Amino acid sequence: MLREIEARPSPGIVVAVLLVVLSIAGGYLFFLGARGDDPTRIAGGLFVMVLALLGFPGLFTVAPNEAKVLTLFGKYKGTVKTPGLWFTNPFMHKAAVSQRVRNFETNKLKVNDARSNPVEIGAIVVWKVTDTAEAMFEVNDYVQYVAVQSESAVRALASTYPYDAHGTGEITLSTHTLEVSKGLMEALRDRLAKAGVEVIEARISHLAYAQEIAAAMLQRQQASAIVAARKTIVEGAVGMVEHALEELSAKKIVVLDDERKAAMVSNLLVVLCSDRAAQPVVNAGSLYT
Repeated sequence: MLREIEARPSPGIVVAVLLVVLSIAGGYLFFLGARGDDPTRIAGGLFVMVLALLGFPGLFTVAPNEAKVLTLFGKYKGTVKTPGLWFTNPFMHKAAVSQRVRNFETNKLKVNDARSNPVEIGAIVVWKVTDTAEAMFEVNDYVQYVAVQSESAVRALASTYPYDAHGTGEITLSTHTLEVSKGLMEALRDRLAKAGVEVIEARISHLAYAQEIAAAMLQRQQASAIVAARKTIVEGAVGMVEHALEELSAKKIVVLDDERKAAMVSNLLVVLCSDRAAQPVVNAGSLYT
């Protein structure tokens, strides 16, 4: 496996000035030889100009957050990351690799979650190249490699967790965003490390049930919400009834036997737990007549 090597090219400004001077000197020498019909000067001028022209391809620039990978006849020679104008062997091939931070958003993938329910899921991956040698030579196209491996990691992640919880303490895609994002980042780091790519951030950008089961799952969620709300209402109503009986007994407003307490509890629970406005009925009689 290739590892990145730091190349040390020559300063380009000095070499550029030298090449310009050589070009001018060669041209002037050629002019003098042609004017005086001197073959030696003509040949010398041509030689100097050709030498200068061959040197110009060795000049190259490196922009900020950019690297140039140098290869000579197919052999990796190093990477230049320092911005500026540089000079190296004119026969050296220089491939540019961006080291800027990039965003990649996967397509909306249709996969099955841990309970085999079809869901739609998508993710955003923030990444950058850290090892230019691995990015250039270990994979065919590191940009495409990131895209394919990101979608593969999202599919594997979705099949590991359920969409939503059926019990307490269960990690799900819809409720445990931090845990799911952490799992996605770990999976991507393992997959993209061999391509010299660092994953900076990964998070779910889209999550929904597939259309064919969305309506059924919505009804189940609504039923769960109704049950939870009713449970809270009943617990509150029982507490209110208990408090009312305690206050009546403590202040000796009325003395109730067990039968009348049962009737009062029943009426209060009906009023407090009903989802409609209460319609009181005035009882002018007695429970014992």
